[in-house]
Amino acid sequence: MGRQALLPEHPRSLLFAHRGCSSLAPENTMEAFSLAKQLGAPGLELDIHLCKSGELVVLHDDSLMRTTGLDRPVEDCTWDEIRDLDAGSWKNPQFSHCRLPLLQEVLETFLPDLYIDIELKTRRAGADPLPEALAIMLKSFGKRAEGHISVSSFNPLALRAFKRSSERLGLHIPTAVIWCDDPELPSYLHHGEGRWISGCDYLKPIHNKVNRGFVTLLGQLGRRPIVPWTVDEVDLARTMLQLGCEGLITNRPQDILPVLKDVSHG
Repeated sequence: MGRQALLPEHPRSLLFAHRGCSSLAPENTMEAFSLAKQLGAPGLELDIHLCKSGELVVLHDDSLMRTTGLDRPVEDCTWDEIRDLDAGSWKNPQFSHCRLPLLQEVLETFLPDLYIDIELKTRRAGADPLPEALAIMLKSFGKRAEGHISVSSFNPLALRAFKRSSERLGLHIPTAVIWCDDPELPSYLHHGEGRWISGCDYLKPIHNKVNRGFVTLLGQLGRRPIVPWTVDEVDLARTMLQLGCEGLITNRPQDILPVLKDVSHG
């Protein structure tokens, strides 16, 4: 499996609004994505699960509890059970009208105006329908998707499966492995080892993993772009870009966008 370039049509530095403008609106809702676009963010980051009836639902957690109040795993629910849930009041009652979107709706609304990083949310080691379902959907978008979509995951096996499915379908979508020191992530993946398993094209480490040695070893010598998360402080954003990161993922595009302009003109 060959390497795919990371969104080469788009100017550097890349900026992905994490779950939309999640600092100001409920995460992973159309309202958060629309606000990110309104503020000038060139890219979005979002998470997807496959629900019981087969739709790709935009949601971060395995459970619907935190953002909708329904204490059930999203994978055990049909779209009819999910579609009318209030996904905004947890943030603020003014957002009680917010609903969970389907990935189809997000892509139809924002491609190709924004680039989008789609994170596969799955813990499965095999027989996982999610990677292929995503590849099939992206294929249906044709040129609207290629050059404007990347796919990432903490699960390197899911990434590898997606890469195989997308290449079989003739897609050219860059992929990234994500990692941090969270105890939910197996310890053998805490240092980016998933890049070997997944055959990924770029790297998404938590920002505190990134220093000059990291950029030299994994970025320059490893020939993989680095896009750290979640970078919400102005000074940290400037440091990450000066170290050579190709982009940033942030909850606060309203604060980080000016940094990108300063660094590019500096």
